[in-house]
Amino acid sequence: MVIPPPERVARVTRFLKPFLLRMHFTNKYVSAQVIHTLTATVACSASSQGNLLRPNMELTSDVAAVAKIEKFFGERLLVKGIPAVSIHMKREQKYHGKVKAL
Repeated sequence: MVIPPPERVARVTRFLKPFLLRMHFTNKYVSAQVIHTLTATVACSASSQGNLLRPNMELTSDVAAVAKIEKFFGERLLVKGIPAVSIHMKREQKYHGKVKAL
């Protein structure tokens, strides 16, 4: 059984971007996904574990790896027709380093 997401007020959703970027960093890998908040589905995702990106990277968890993921991820978003996303960061994350590169 699928539970639909709660309805938002129209005046709030008009100003919010419906796509949310979530990032996850581990000591070995970096992954990112864009979630469509209205339907609660994953619109696009990319990771340093992927077969397309991993052969081109020396390390899979540094800022250079995030920059390569960012280019690949941006191309996927443009193909799907997603022009802009809002960023979801955890409380302890700051906007620098890997987060800024992505």
